[in-house]
Amino acid sequence: MENLSDYKEIADMIKASGGEAFKKCFQCGLCDILCPWNKVRPFSMRKTVREAAFGFTDIESEDLWLCTTCGKCPTHCPRDVRQIESGIALRKIAAEYDILPTSAAPIRGINGSLTGEGNPFNEDRKKRGDWAKELSIKKFDEETEILYFTGCYYSYDPRLKKAAAATAKILKKAGANFGILGEKENCCGESIRKTGNEQLFKKLAKENIKTFIDNGVKKILVSSPHCYHTFKNEYSEFMTTFEVIHITEYLSELFNSKKLKITKDYNKKVAYHDPCYLGRHNGIYNQPREILKQIPGLELLELEETKENSLCCGGGGGRIWMETQKGERFSDIRLQQAIDAEAEVLVTACPYCVANFEDSKLTVKGSENIKIKEISEIIAETL
Repeated sequence: MENLSDYKEIADMIKASGGEAFKKCFQCGLCDILCPWNKVRPFSMRKTVREAAFGFTDIESEDLWLCTTCGKCPTHCPRDVRQIESGIALRKIAAEYDILPTSAAPIRGINGSLTGEGNPFNEDRKKRGDWAKELSIKKFDEETEILYFTGCYYSYDPRLKKAAAATAKILKKAGANFGILGEKENCCGESIRKTGNEQLFKKLAKENIKTFIDNGVKKILVSSPHCYHTFKNEYSEFMTTFEVIHITEYLSELFNSKKLKITKDYNKKVAYHDPCYLGRHNGIYNQPREILKQIPGLELLELEETKENSLCCGGGGGRIWMETQKGERFSDIRLQQAIDAEAEVLVTACPYCVANFEDSKLTVKGSENIKIKEISEIIAETL
């Protein structure tokens, strides 16, 4: 094992990159118990923390790239070790030296695509608003109340475009004064920041903030919990004052104010999956459930691991762009839990979760009859 500290003091680098909290760890091992990786393979966050505290980290190790930043270990850590921030500090060092294991190698391409086109799919920036062409959605201007920040997945991914269209249908039905920025949008930068590329994150963030200010944006509505988390909790580092709201919060407001009314039954057993960045990271658990409970005929089921104990889909922390071996995919386990609960529909409120669950449907036995839905799709079907 080549130890980077042999030619540069890695402990000082970790501290400078924001990982000083590693030193607080007293090796209780709770993080290992909670980590979802240990459902599918041996992985010790405790070991990673211990090695980093003494500067013994193997910077080429795949272990640096396993964390999905799901939030389970920092939520329960008795010493506030801040495993996510500390883990990202290690990735910043790896990014600085351009050291990536094979499973994380796709990050190089993602970096290039984000730099050139403002999205991780290497799609033409000019096509970012094409999903809305047939939906008569206006371009955002200073007279528009709400910016619907569509996000990368909802703008480009064929499966998630359907969820974006469903969201637009809901907003129109409610009479919302909203618009989109289309090609003026950049990726929010959340995922690439979690891979250690702080410079690119800041570039994307500053470009978005300038666009928001130039266009008079005050209220931002998002479907992705990752965009939500970034705009609300990370763009504040740049002294922003935008109001940020997730679609589940907004739907709850619309129902409470009677601006939306369900007109159709949805006679299915539905299991709701809590996305990490909506639930553990931002405390939004009740609104999605309250929305679903208002739909006649819908039987809401709770899965084996739910709310603050929800099982990560495996897409956070930049893992959505990395290779995960068959047999190690958290989304397979989650889909099986939904099948075991006899759910007919597995619904969530995150594009990464939808994408991973749809992929799992291709390989998990017995999943042929279960449908994967983004929450806006169910609401749109019942209006």
